[in-house]
Amino acid sequence: MFEAVEELLVEHADLEKRLADPSVHADQANARRLAKRYAELTPITRVYRQWRQAGEDIEAARELAAEEPEFIAEVKDSEARRDEYTEELRLLLVPRDPNDDKDVILEIKAGEGGEESALFAGDLLRMYLRYAERVGWKTELIDANESDLGGYKDVSVAVKTKGSTEPGQGVWARLKYEGGVHRVQRVPATESQGRIHTSAAGVLVTPEAEEVEVEIVANDLRIDVYRSSGPGGQSVNTTDSAVRITHLPTGIVASCQNEKSQLQNKEQAMRILRSRLLAAAQEEAEREASDARRSQVRTVDRSERIRTYNYPENRISDHRTGFKSYNLDQVLDGELNAVIQSCVDKDAAAKLAAAAQEN
Repeated sequence: MFEAVEELLVEHADLEKRLADPSVHADQANARRLAKRYAELTPITRVYRQWRQAGEDIEAARELAAEEPEFIAEVKDSEARRDEYTEELRLLLVPRDPNDDKDVILEIKAGEGGEESALFAGDLLRMYLRYAERVGWKTELIDANESDLGGYKDVSVAVKTKGSTEPGQGVWARLKYEGGVHRVQRVPATESQGRIHTSAAGVLVTPEAEEVEVEIVANDLRIDVYRSSGPGGQSVNTTDSAVRITHLPTGIVASCQNEKSQLQNKEQAMRILRSRLLAAAQEEAEREASDARRSQVRTVDRSERIRTYNYPENRISDHRTGFKSYNLDQVLDGELNAVIQSCVDKDAAAKLAAAAQEN
């Protein structure tokens, strides 16, 4: 079992030597790439050595137990310890999403429910901002279209790490499961008779693309400028500073009106466009891939109504994983880890099952 890990141990040792060489750091991009791979292999190396040591402890304890029965308990302890390391190593060897370490652009759009949906979109935005604050990420508001009552018709925010992260703890690794339709059940602020309404808001999460990852030809873009507007369509800018960029070959559109200058809005819209084009290219690659490959890349369904937020019962339910808890108020205050972890665990279990079938 785990014979292939020996090759990873050799690679880990080689990376350690290379990173200790000062000349390697003359090329910062290459040094970062090597350091990232080293960080990925370090926990695998550590757990594999613990697993192997536990196996040696079992053999030694069995030899002693053959002559002295009191060592039988030590055999069982060592076996239990090795079982734990076995499961941990299996999870570490699950194929990783290559985008896991990327920052993201998170977009929230009001859906069914009119003004109540826009207010819920604002609640979701605050939830994600509070979660980012709790885990130590940076956030940057890119664009926002507010509603009359203080909610958001649509809003885009960049979420970034402040430095290197442990494998599986990057922004995309955690937030990629948030994409889909979020449904809310509550008495709206606009409801005078106290009736519970159901409305929804959509969340789109895309890994933020670097300029070198997506090639955009200037002639493929149509750039329109217009005046920014606030709630109710009121003009908040007397110049044509808002920008809408259309990528003609794909029809993908990105717009921004949040900044004061046309140039700043164009730069922000291009950030959104690059991320959407990267996501579209990856979706196309997944569609063309085999079923087995798709199961490795994305195993948690991200279709409509991924989650329900029930205010009267203070309940949150994730329909993909079966997760349910009655601390909705805390979740909306940014305590999202348990909800997200249920998606991570289901994703890992599905990938392990797929890997077992292949073997």
